[in-house]
Amino acid sequence: MDLQTIPHDQFEPGVFYKMSFYVIACKRFKGEITYGRSKYDFEEGSMMFTAPDQVVSSGPAVEMEEGWALFFHPDLLSGTELERKMSSYSFFRYEANEALHISEEENLILKDCIEKIKREYSLNIDKHTQGLIVSNIELLLNYCNRFYDRQFITRAKANNDIVSRFERLLADYFSQGSLIESGLPDVKYFSSRLHLSPNYLSDLLSKHTGKTTQEHIHLQLVEKAKSLLWETSKSISEIAYDLGFEHPSHFTKIFKTKTGKSPKEYRSLS
Repeated sequence: MDLQTIPHDQFEPGVFYKMSFYVIACKRFKGEITYGRSKYDFEEGSMMFTAPDQVVSSGPAVEMEEGWALFFHPDLLSGTELERKMSSYSFFRYEANEALHISEEENLILKDCIEKIKREYSLNIDKHTQGLIVSNIELLLNYCNRFYDRQFITRAKANNDIVSRFERLLADYFSQGSLIESGLPDVKYFSSRLHLSPNYLSDLLSKHTGKTTQEHIHLQLVEKAKSLLWETSKSISEIAYDLGFEHPSHFTKIFKTKTGKSPKEYRSLS
């Protein structure tokens, strides 16, 4: 769809829209778009991805200058390999302020995929139509993966600052004497304090450190557990509760996964 064909008053300010489609859009706006609880200025031209049932609303005086959008229903992917891979495209669950900024050359590459999809559904439909459309959607998504990787690199300084802030937050959290009251932190705890979506934070950390947010949390957890095993005579269950676990068996499982030894075996070596 050419977004210039949409009337400027199509979206009412303050009205929330929820669609049952996947949406991939390359947009240049005048005005603000609200996505979840975030606002984003698209005047530079960016790509936004939404999955079915996500909520989008427009700010006042939004005007689309140019762009394109692809809408497709999940049923189109039914029974295909791409249906199984969709969850791996984590940018469908990023916030709007984590949009993909593309160059004109990159935009032309993606437009070529869009044109091939358009030609397919404009022709007489036959047994090959679905497969060819889905193949070109997958090609487009793979290009977007590449362009996001490039964006993580070009924003290295800003991203390194985020990594440093995350590491400080993580260290501060585990510096508590006991986590019985606060419990184990989750990915959302850190992403909300860094004003990022959980998926974007995990992808950013993976690109810069080789580990997801959850892996960082577990590694810090194991380091604190090692100290408690070395420096105290508390039982394994007491240590598990101190670390915020409701069930000691869960603690033992994580510890053994990360160290290759159970807490009891590790303590016997110290």
